[in-house]
Amino acid sequence: MAFTGGTGVELVPLAEAESGLIAIGAGLAVGLAGTGAGIGLGTAAASAAAAITEKPESFGKLLVLLALIEAIAIYGFVIAFVLSGSIS
Repeated sequence: MAFTGGTGVELVPLAEAESGLIAIGAGLAVGLAGTGAGIGLGTAAASAAAAITEKPESFGKLLVLLALIEAIAIYGFVIAFVLSGSIS
């Protein structure tokens, strides 16, 4: 049963409010990491395509750099799983 404090507005227990904020944080972690990785990957892939056209032997180095950008999105998923695991 929630306490209204005489205002008619039902106050949410702290544990429920905290778990809601953690869920919002997990969603933001995935969304912002995915957006940042997508923008970075699009820019870097366009530059990599131009560089490979001029110098084909640089393909391996550029592939590694593109993989590092993709790791940012994976970090976002990891953070979201850690945060969602802490919801009681």
